[in-house]
Amino acid sequence: MPLTFDDLLTRARALTRPGRRALLGITGSPGAGKTTLAEHLAQALNSGGDPWVAHVPMDGFHLADIELDRLGRRGRKGAPDTFDAAGYAALLRRLRSPESDGEVVYAPGFERVLEQPIAGAIPVPPTARLVVTEGNYLLLGTGAWVRVRAQLDEVWFCEPDEEERVRRLVARHEEFGKGHEEAVAWALGSDQRNAELVAATRERADLVVGGVVERPDGDRTPTSWA
Repeated sequence: MPLTFDDLLTRARALTRPGRRALLGITGSPGAGKTTLAEHLAQALNSGGDPWVAHVPMDGFHLADIELDRLGRRGRKGAPDTFDAAGYAALLRRLRSPESDGEVVYAPGFERVLEQPIAGAIPVPPTARLVVTEGNYLLLGTGAWVRVRAQLDEVWFCEPDEEERVRRLVARHEEFGKGHEEAVAWALGSDQRNAELVAATRERADLVVGGVVERPDGDRTPTSWA
């Protein structure tokens, strides 16, 4: 039977244990719907009581454009070596460390209009017992990315229909300022190379989630944006 959204909520809740913070990773290719799924999970789990789930995207660890220019990598922005993977792994390690109990941990965010990381944009309060983090390379088995997977209790892989994934990706690029031809070129060029790299990590996931999750009552939760 296909997974329902309530199945995912139950599985996420089951990750938590008394006395420790759990970390759930959501991965998939660009445009797969990682961010929307993470946001839906956090919103649903936090409803009806004190917030206990935090959403911390990987995108805050993009290297700034000025550094990408220095390294000669700006034309490949979004590739694994255009992120601070070691910094991301260190944040995840801090989030799950008992030493962080009782203090707010600040994570960087990512401003899509500016396409730049923003330091200290996401507060993770001591009351957060589950952190949902999402990004392309959580299951990558090279470099500092190996340290990322080691900090996560589970990793779910988003896998929508491929044609739909590319359509969403082009639409997102257009929404944030690219012309149609530029958006298509980026989605089928740099983004596609990254997507193929991410797709090769699918077998390492604990769970594969399709592009649309249905509730038992028939409502559908689309995972529309990566």
